[in-house]
Amino acid sequence: MDKKPEIILLGAGGHCRSCIDVVESEGRFTVAGIVDRIDGGDSSSVLGYPILGTDADLPELRKQYAFALVTVGQIRTSAVRRRLFDQLKELGYELPTIISPHAYVSAHAQVGSGSIIMHHALVNAGASVGENCIINSKALIEHDVKVGADCHISTGAILNGGVDAGAGTFFGSNAVSVQEISIPAGSFIRAGHLERGKS
Repeated sequence: MDKKPEIILLGAGGHCRSCIDVVESEGRFTVAGIVDRIDGGDSSSVLGYPILGTDADLPELRKQYAFALVTVGQIRTSAVRRRLFDQLKELGYELPTIISPHAYVSAHAQVGSGSIIMHHALVNAGASVGENCIINSKALIEHDVKVGADCHISTGAILNGGVDAGAGTFFGSNAVSVQEISIPAGSFIRAGHLERGKS
């Protein structure tokens, strides 16, 4: 049996644990370990996977590992995820798209590099998801939606048909958009909100 390629994960918090579960379920990669924040973490492992080092160790780790995924969460701002994503690209890491086998992504949709589609999310026909995004558990990305880079579409959120969500947007849990609206880049949409756009 061919050995699965190894991948390192950047960020050791709660979102990392959810990402580990998706990576394990997808089965394309073996998690080699975690790179924790630069000032050190609180433990030596996450779900049994070792802490390999800090951000400062990424150039050296690149000599051993080709694949990486940003597993820092995102609420108020995408700045940390964007910085890490750009750093990984500059160092020559490959940033794969990770899709849970329990999600549905249409063959007529596109998902950018470094993005993760979590369990039971739906990405329908004509939709596009930019790079370095989180499409979280049970989120619905309807037909012809455009999700810009560095967005987090949270658990149970719904973007209805034709919505254009600008880069760096956070769309909270169980929030719903009406169809055919534009959401400005960097928007923060709180949990449970009905987003109607500007009238």
